[in-house]
Amino acid sequence: MSRSVQGSSVQCGQESVAAGRLRWVAGHYPTGVVLVTGPRPAPEQPPPAMVVGTFTSVSLHPALVGFLPSQSSTTWPRIRAAGRFCVNVLGADQEQVCRSFATIDPHRWEVPHQETATGSPVLLDALVWFDCEVAGEVAAGDHWFVTGAVHDLGVQRPGPPLVFLRGDYGHFAEGSDAARSGQPARPV
Repeated sequence: MSRSVQGSSVQCGQESVAAGRLRWVAGHYPTGVVLVTGPRPAPEQPPPAMVVGTFTSVSLHPALVGFLPSQSSTTWPRIRAAGRFCVNVLGADQEQVCRSFATIDPHRWEVPHQETATGSPVLLDALVWFDCEVAGEVAAGDHWFVTGAVHDLGVQRPGPPLVFLRGDYGHFAEGSDAARSGQPARPV
């Protein structure tokens, strides 16, 4: 299979792996669950929000994070248009919040939240949050790879994060002394 870089996207020479098989195999790897929010497009409209399982730290210098929304997403274009977003890392006890935002629940914004300095909602019960400005977007197959320049961030409460594994939600059981102490197992 040949690869060539054309513009801002990488294209592979042929489809060699069935999408269903890739999804099934990749489902054996746990992902964190976050809620990406954007500012209200107008005072009478709710803020755009999308549940994402592809959030990652990208760079420390400069501070960048990233996530991969589907190119078919109807929410990402509204967040993109605002040019800024907030990543809310959900706790293991927030599965119902996650499910509410993953559907068209008319009551989903009843969850306690406040606006960040850039106008994006941060859930008051999220474990941590990252307030960002869109720094870049690259086509990556049927998704976009979005990078955000982190302008502010915070830890709101301790607790295990909500994770997604093999089609279901769960949480990480901290098992090592290093995990309980909050210190890395070895120098990083």
